[in-house]
Amino acid sequence: MFRRSSWIWLSIVGAAFAATGAKADDAVVRSFAGGSAASMVGIVPAGQDVELGGPQALSADGQGNLFVLDQVNGRILQFDPKQPNTAPDILKMPGDVQPTDLVVRNDDIMVWDGGVRMLKAAPGQSTRGVGGDVIQLEEVSSRGTDDQVAVSAFAQMGSQALSSPTDLLDQNTRAAIVRTTRQPDRQYIASRSKGSVIADIIPDKGNASVRVEIQTMVSNETIGQLGLRVRNQLGTVEFLEIDNSDRFYLLAEDIPPSGKNAATFVARYAANGRLEGIYELPLENTPVTRRFVTVSGDGDVYFLRTKPEGVEVVGVGFRPMGKVSVIDVRPSRTPAAPAAQPDIKFNATAAVRPSNRQQAIETAFAFEGVQWKLTPANYGNDPDSQCSGFSRIRRPWYLQGKVNQEVRGVPYCWGCHGSLANFRQRIESGTLAGNVCTRNEPRPDVAGVDCSAFVSAAWGLSVHYTTAAIPAIAAPVTNPWDLKPGDALNKPGSHVMLFLRFTPDRKAEVMESSTGGCNGRVCRNVYPLASLLARGYVPVRFRAFADDQTTVSANAYQETEAPAGRKTANKRR
Repeated sequence: MFRRSSWIWLSIVGAAFAATGAKADDAVVRSFAGGSAASMVGIVPAGQDVELGGPQALSADGQGNLFVLDQVNGRILQFDPKQPNTAPDILKMPGDVQPTDLVVRNDDIMVWDGGVRMLKAAPGQSTRGVGGDVIQLEEVSSRGTDDQVAVSAFAQMGSQALSSPTDLLDQNTRAAIVRTTRQPDRQYIASRSKGSVIADIIPDKGNASVRVEIQTMVSNETIGQLGLRVRNQLGTVEFLEIDNSDRFYLLAEDIPPSGKNAATFVARYAANGRLEGIYELPLENTPVTRRFVTVSGDGDVYFLRTKPEGVEVVGVGFRPMGKVSVIDVRPSRTPAAPAAQPDIKFNATAAVRPSNRQQAIETAFAFEGVQWKLTPANYGNDPDSQCSGFSRIRRPWYLQGKVNQEVRGVPYCWGCHGSLANFRQRIESGTLAGNVCTRNEPRPDVAGVDCSAFVSAAWGLSVHYTTAAIPAIAAPVTNPWDLKPGDALNKPGSHVMLFLRFTPDRKAEVMESSTGGCNGRVCRNVYPLASLLARGYVPVRFRAFADDQTTVSANAYQETEAPAGRKTANKRR
């Protein structure tokens, strides 16, 4: 049993903190301009219904090197943040690997491409050069769900196995299920100083606090007991690291009922469990990035910030804290300006097919799960036409090299729209599949859907409503925790995602059509909620659902089997 007297509680309060020292400033430790040359990264420019895109992940190895997943250019950049003038090593990925996430654990380079894939340098090459080397990677193995540490590491930022409609719909009434409680979560971490450890995240009453117990995997020795309490409501809580000085690092979110000024921070604890302070992450005015924070063995916290001209790797400033009971991160940064709400006038009337939440969810999963054969006619020329404005070709990444194979999911297609039946008919007639060239004019000779076309189809609309037009047909959801299956997270003029549910550990599970996070198709994704709110996403509810039937679960999630690598936590004896 846990003894409450053994826990150290903390409260984080932003501008009016009980802090004992001034916050250190953030500092850019390395920047990369946009492009495809060495010491550059691939950037997808923003446009109408297109969010700015770039590198998707930042990770650190045991020697203090940082690794950036340069997804657009199909490579990983490796560099020492303490030597910013040294050219980075370029790690070229195998042609059949199209990852959306990256974790470096000790000397293992692991990527997420529908599952965990282990990479290493090809024979005769090494990733331990002095900088400026070009190194070809090859795949060693695909990791199964039995590697709990690897699976849990990717699940930290939402890279995990797919769910199904049965998680979202009551099997008797078919009503959408709304679950309002946090489930205990067991996380597995390969730490710097203590080896592989288990962190049990135990919810307290209410939604503002958790307890964290850390124990070694080999001996089951308890090495840390932490308490975390915020002013509002906790979102994500992830155990990140134990550094070389035995300090503990937690990633957490504080989300107010209004959704405004949602904060994401890393809390640092001393070896004895005492809160030392926090690192507030500068998420404002940045696009969605899969793995945006990492902690080095020395305890440096780094943030990956994508900008129109390139990316910056930021050393996040530390804010010491005195003896506090609640972490209250009120805005100390300049908040991002709210997205403009355009005054849209339509020349067309949207024919709304009878639709409800059940149909929206089932339509979304049908777009994600459709199986179809990629014929040579669907595949197109090889090599394909180049995109304007960035280094990519027309064909979505997930289709590359798959000619005459069965593939899954409707492809992303810039400016395209239509029903699933229409997509099937066009594919069977030999239409090209997918188009990620978002800086070019939309092409009528290509089949697929872009982000807002997918949400329009899920909502039963016969007219394509862009992200700028969605506010005309969807009302804001004031409290983001009131989101229900079939609602959406919309960033007007940029991107939109269909909301599915809050996961047991209180992340936002969505379905979206995306060039980056989905490798160019409709897919399910999981994101920390505060990171979406801080980046300008607005929770909205379609006004014209035929009904708003939902079933509220009275208790925590009831799952027959916990997700692999992230288990339901049992109380320790």
